[in-house]
Amino acid sequence: MSNPNPPILTITNLHTYYGDSHILQGIDLEIYSEEVVVLVGRHGVGKTTLLLSLMGINPPKQGSILFNNLELLGLPSWKIADLGLGLVPEGRRVFPNLTVAENLEVAWKKDATNTYSLSEAYTDFPELKNLQFQLARNISGGQQQMLAVARTLMGNPKLLLMDEPTEGLAPVLVQRIQEVIKRLKSLGKTMLITGQNIAFALELADRVYVLDGEKIRWHGKIETLRSDPDLLWQYLV
Repeated sequence: MSNPNPPILTITNLHTYYGDSHILQGIDLEIYSEEVVVLVGRHGVGKTTLLLSLMGINPPKQGSILFNNLELLGLPSWKIADLGLGLVPEGRRVFPNLTVAENLEVAWKKDATNTYSLSEAYTDFPELKNLQFQLARNISGGQQQMLAVARTLMGNPKLLLMDEPTEGLAPVLVQRIQEVIKRLKSLGKTMLITGQNIAFALELADRVYVLDGEKIRWHGKIETLRSDPDLLWQYLV
């Protein structure tokens, strides 16, 4: 059954370049409110580029990005974030000279719609509470990844973008991130997550897009992949 509501995000014929390299070539993608979409693909196919395009960090040269019927192309990154997009970047990128608590507090969106607080961050990631007075540069990579997720959530984004959130993490931390995503999904948080992990997609996604050769090669409901899990291997191996 199709979704009767309009999508919260509509990407149409998106083209993004790095210099003269044409990285994204005519991307079409939709995300509906309160769903989790996973964008899968090998390294180097443009998954990160798509998220950076959405945030205005690497602006597309052609196409349209409608978020709640507002065109994002041409807007600065701060305005896009203010409208409700939040990015958990690949590689953590926390503020190294701030404490864990300061990293969270600086991102807190102080308005009436804010639903995520320090107490929730410390509930989702109890390690961060124990480390709240430590400088972010002095905690482990896995702890920095947890901090990056919690920091973005402190901005209460309407659409949460997560770039390879479990890459390089120990299994116990992968499980922790998955548990947080499941909790957010149960609360109705809308998410776009990139990755290569098919099992991750099968467990958490409502729908999946496959990016390969700078184009979307397949997209569909997660039920289709559960009935034919080998479908993705032609793009990921």
